[in-house]
Formats: sequence, structure tokens, C-alpha cells
Amino acid sequence: MEPKWQILAFFMVLTVSTGVSFVAGVYFQQREAKKRLNKIIEKDPYAYYVSPKLYEVFGFFEDEEQSSHRMAQIMKYGFPGLDDLRLYSDFVLSYDRRNRVAHWVCEHLEVDQLRTNVVSRRHRTYQPDMRVPSNFRSELTDYRKSGFDRGHLAAAGNHHLEQEHCQDTFFLTNVAPQIGEGFNRGAWRNLETYVRNLVHRFGSVYVCTGPLYKPHQKDGGKLGVEYEIIGLNMVAVPTHFFKVIMVESSLPMGKPYMEGYVLPNAAIPKDLPLRSFLCDIREIEHYAGLKFFDGLRRSAIFGSNYPSESQVFRDFG
Repeated sequence: MEPKWQILAFFMVLTVSTGVSFVAGVYFQQREAKKRLNKIIEKDPYAYYVSPKLYEVFGFFEDEEQSSHRMAQIMKYGFPGLDDLRLYSDFVLSYDRRNRVAHWVCEHLEVDQLRTNVVSRRHRTYQPDMRVPSNFRSELTDYRKSGFDRGHLAAAGNHHLEQEHCQDTFFLTNVAPQIGEGFNRGAWRNLETYVRNLVHRFGSVYVCTGPLYKPHQKDGGKLGVEYEIIGLNMVAVPTHFFKVIMVESSLPMGKPYMEGYVLPNAAIPKDLPLRSFLCDIREIEHYAGLKFFDGLRRSAIFGSNYPSESQVFRDFG
């Protein structure tokens, strides 16, 4: 081979090897950057808002790092609010530091998460979340002899895929003071069972749960909000609880279906149908100061609007 062709071949090989090395370097740097970003999101959920823009910047290669992150699955349709976000292994919540309970807890439930033979809630223990600053944290002693149950917002029965998922539901950040007989061990439990039945029937259900502090009319016609507090840390006792449910359609181009329930934190008669507590989603948003599933147009959802005069506001106002 003539020298000039040898030189040309050398430069061609050098160019190809340099290009391959560059592409490989970019690929592995991108993977490492995404792994680090996902670790940051686990520690600081607010970083989730920045991540889509960053993924676009170094999104030259396709991989599963982004889609595998649980935050993206649970909050697929938007955040109800942004106050003190906290990410757990299988749910996301916004913590109310003043009242020492959550503003809201969001879950994305699928059939695998409900398998009762995988984990058990037996021997699970309630515990404070030590990541919450001590002056804003509720403690086990706050509930002791208070007369209230430690009521789950994200139900333990919804998270049986892994033991850690179930244990996380016992953090006091996911708990609020609830009347026991007739509510936590009655109507509220029935509502949780109803949600799980929807999961078994339809496969994919999004749930947002939280407390309400509903005003009532006082003497003289003025409105006021009054609620009890328990313990030295002054944990607020909600007057009501809401649960907003959104069922994804399995049909191509099918519309999702949404329901909202508001239950009073009181002993509810056993013969009162659960659907008596259906409530217009907009009314729940009004009292809670939240916006549910904001990533979907309401016109694209079935069932989100019910008469605002639900049973809960007629009989338990």
C-alpha cells in the first residue's frame, strides 16, 4: 500500500475510534448524571420539577432511569400543593408543620401492591419521622390516652408489594387523629376497602387523601373554624377527611373517572351508605386549598361533579 493511503487509513481509524470514544463517554456520563439526579430527587422532591428540563439537556440516549422513578409514577397528573413535600417508598405527601399532620397524601395503586401474601402489617410499629424537625414533629406520646385512633391516610393495606412500603405507612406523618369506633374502624375503613376493590376491577387507581378543617356557623351567624388539638406538640384533630379517587381507563382514548368523598371525623351510623358522602371535587378543593390532578382537563374526566349538598354537609355540617 502506498504511503499516502496508509496515512489516510490511519486518520480514518483514528477518527472512528475518537468518535466511538466520545459517544461512549457521553453515554456513560449521562447515565451517571441521571442516577445522581434521581438520588437528589429522593432527598429533595422539589428537584422533580427541574428534572424534566435537565433530562432534555442530556437526553440524547434513551434509557429507563427516568421512568423507573416512583415519584414520576405517583405524581403523573400533578401535585395538589407544594408545601413541605416528602417522598416515601410508595407514596408522596405534603406535610403541614403547623398542624403536625399531612396536607395531602398521594398514591398510585396497582394490583401487585395489594397482594396480601407478600408482607404483613403485624408487628409494624408507629413511629415519628425523624427527618421532620423536632419542633414540627408529632410524637407517639401525643396520641397516648387522647381518645383518638392513629388513622392512616395512605392505608397500610394499599402497600403490600414490599415490607418497606407497608412500614412507611406507619410514620406519623401519614397519620392523623381519628375517631375510632364508627369512623377509623367503620366508614373510613369501608372507603379504603372500596378503593382497593376499584384497583382489582380496573387495574390503575390514583388516590389523594387528607384532612379538612371545615367552618361552621357560630352564634350571630358568623362562620368560624374550631378543632381540637392533642398532645404537647398540639397535633390538630381534623373535623373532616377527604379522599379523591381517579380511575384510569384501560380503553384506547378512554376518559378517566373521578370521585371525591368527604367524611366527618365522627361516629358514622353503619347503615349510612358510603355514596352518601360523595362530594363535588371543586368543593373539596375550595375547603382544602388544593388542586387535584391538575394535569388533566376536567372536561376530560367523568364523574368529577356531584351536587355540593352531599350527606356530609347536610347532616354533619
